[in-house]
Amino acid sequence: MKVGVYVGSFNPPHIGHLKVANYLIENKIVDKVLMLPTLNYWDKQDLVDLKDRIAMLKYYETKDIVVDDIHNNYEFTYQVLNALKKDYKSDTLYLIMGYDNLKNLHLWKNIDEILENKIIVLRRGNIDIDKYLNRFDKSKFIIIDNFDYIDISSTELRKTLDSKYLSDKVINYIKRKKLYKGD
Repeated sequence: MKVGVYVGSFNPPHIGHLKVANYLIENKIVDKVLMLPTLNYWDKQDLVDLKDRIAMLKYYETKDIVVDDIHNNYEFTYQVLNALKKDYKSDTLYLIMGYDNLKNLHLWKNIDEILENKIIVLRRGNIDIDKYLNRFDKSKFIIIDNFDYIDISSTELRKTLDSKYLSDKVINYIKRKKLYKGD
């Protein structure tokens, strides 16, 4: 089975995240997507507790989109992938990322271990990816140019709770738990 590994803060999880997972499954790029919210290793502002982000992501879960609430305690992506390889021995892992992550990918801790997996890169913004891909073996990457990315600011969503981008269940959870300032 081809398993997509979608690592992010998901703060909050929105329809853009769900659209990525559904696109990859519907287009048979992967068979399953693991959505894996991380702890706060990047000093992100207003990052709510991991258990709340997992609970919100669970609203988007299907048989093919699974929230991983086991491998969230690793600091680096290579550690997450190595741990997942042990649990998904007979599967092929595909790290999912946006174009914007390519700029600094060469600086990621143990990048050679990460590149033991395929990396799915989805269009996000007007970034010239060839300039960044030239640092790597291009055969390790699956480039998705035709993905219609929704440009959503999670920072703005935390302020507005826009129902155009958040499910009613996620909005209700945020309000009930008073997760973001101004709720």
